[in-house]
Amino acid sequence: MNRSAKPTAVPPAAPERRRRAVSTTACVALALTVGATALTACSSSGTKAAGTAGTDVAAVSRAGVRDGGSLTWAVDEMPKTLNAFQADADAGTATVTGATLPAMFRLDAHGAPRLDRDYVTAAKVTAQDPRQVVTYDLNPKAKWSDGRAIGAADFTSQWKALGGKNTSFWTARNAGYDRISAIAPGAGAHQVTVTFATPYADWRSLFAPLYPKTVTGSADAFNDGVRTALAVSAGPFTVKAEDAEAGTVTLARNTHWWGGRAKLDQIVLTATPRDKRPAELAAGKLDVAEIDPGELKAAKGTKGVGVRTAPDDAYAQLALNGSSGPLADERIRHAVARAIDRKKIAATVLKPLGLPAEPLGNHLVLPSQAGYSDHSSALGTADAQQAAALLADAGWQRPAAGKTGDKAAGPAAGSGRTSASGALTVVEPARAVTKDGKGLTMRFVLPADSPTLDDVGGQIARMLSQIGIRTEISKVDDDSFFQDHIASGDFDLALYSWPGTAFPATDDTPIFAKPVPAPDGSLAVAENYTRVGTDQIDQLMARAGSELDSGQARSLTNQADERIWAAAASIPLYQRPEVVALRTNVANAGAFGFQTPSYQNIGFRK
Repeated sequence: MNRSAKPTAVPPAAPERRRRAVSTTACVALALTVGATALTACSSSGTKAAGTAGTDVAAVSRAGVRDGGSLTWAVDEMPKTLNAFQADADAGTATVTGATLPAMFRLDAHGAPRLDRDYVTAAKVTAQDPRQVVTYDLNPKAKWSDGRAIGAADFTSQWKALGGKNTSFWTARNAGYDRISAIAPGAGAHQVTVTFATPYADWRSLFAPLYPKTVTGSADAFNDGVRTALAVSAGPFTVKAEDAEAGTVTLARNTHWWGGRAKLDQIVLTATPRDKRPAELAAGKLDVAEIDPGELKAAKGTKGVGVRTAPDDAYAQLALNGSSGPLADERIRHAVARAIDRKKIAATVLKPLGLPAEPLGNHLVLPSQAGYSDHSSALGTADAQQAAALLADAGWQRPAAGKTGDKAAGPAAGSGRTSASGALTVVEPARAVTKDGKGLTMRFVLPADSPTLDDVGGQIARMLSQIGIRTEISKVDDDSFFQDHIASGDFDLALYSWPGTAFPATDDTPIFAKPVPAPDGSLAVAENYTRVGTDQIDQLMARAGSELDSGQARSLTNQADERIWAAAASIPLYQRPEVVALRTNVANAGAFGFQTPSYQNIGFRK
């Protein structure tokens, strides 16, 4: 499975990880003075099975879904590419490929990979010594829409395209494929064996999706040929047409599909601005649309429209840029983190939606997933006094006690101060901390047009003001937010989201990897935009990625997460909510969370 290297800068409801310490203060002190290796002694096991509802779908048996019809599904934008392994693949790409291409495993409601028997009847590790071998028994009925059976040639071609040795293929990442040493037909007529040069724990993440060899067999076809068209498919739907002018992608029922016949004649993905979705749902122009949380009440009051809410497969976090400036000091990062009442923020966002209003305690596993445990004790709970003490230890002192509070300066207050990318809001503390005669100011970057993140950002700024930190909040457009600020490191604080994953050792390693100097003298950060990492985190994630015992692998990622918390550069806030409005006659759609939709079962009630 592949995901974009670009974090999500959308409101926490867009369609597109816990242990407790014996002594919080002792853990933070150990982390600051002894180092992250001391953290294991400060936590106790809190792993638990998934208890949070993972989905909220309008479930109807196939017998209760009528045959035929066209369903209109709102998306944020037209897919930039239909190649899921390119850097600009997006949520639209995932929807199209999920409905039209094979995947050996798909995710259930709690983010666990499950065998997709439409494509493979068995898949398991059949050897570990001297090398790991995975054997796939393919469904004999599985064929591409051109009539050719899905087989070893498709697996081999995709491995060679994504393995990283042939640089003519423009791929975003080659994780997992770079460990393969050989692919060959197995003993049976429909069997494929994959041999790994080094052990790979997340082998279930591979070949999802699987493209035909006609796509992965040449760089031209891979790089350009599949960006706007997918001539050969092997799912319940095929790509019928893309209309850039209308902003639609039409998926038609695949008449060559061997599984349960798709109930719908077609699915039309249509790019629709979020502010227009409620009206178009009410008018019957849309059948399914993710909406912003603020639209929940209005949508519920609309005749013929229902609303589904569930935890999304993503989380919102506060990123602290530790590459330079005051946040390069770990004590300052800890002070900022301890000043933030994550529980209050989570309640503000999630309680009105009827979702569990608990702050997120893990970077690698979300509450709706099995194995979730809270490791935030490695950092500590919200405590303004402890935060102020950490600032003082770093040399930032406050004047004698007087009035407390903060004041906002910006357009709303009539200051008229602006930045190049838009309005600048300044939150001034009543008693600012100073060092060498200078105050402590944080540049806080937020994505524009996000009421939820706007509110969360304001809360954080006011919490920081209580310990004497001044914040300058800039709101920037989505494209500029990532390219000009997050990727370039032009921020102190930023709010953005990362997707959750069933494969943290693979997918999350680039997010928390220690930056290294590049040949040109710059800093190679991979996807770690906080620019903070440690050798211990890298080693634990690497060991987890090679550990075939799932229990041992989970133990290693738990240890890594404790150290990520202790580094205090990424502060998880909450698992994002997913709010989906749909016409009441729609069946088997809604808020899927982690779950891969069964597109062939979606349709209209009889």
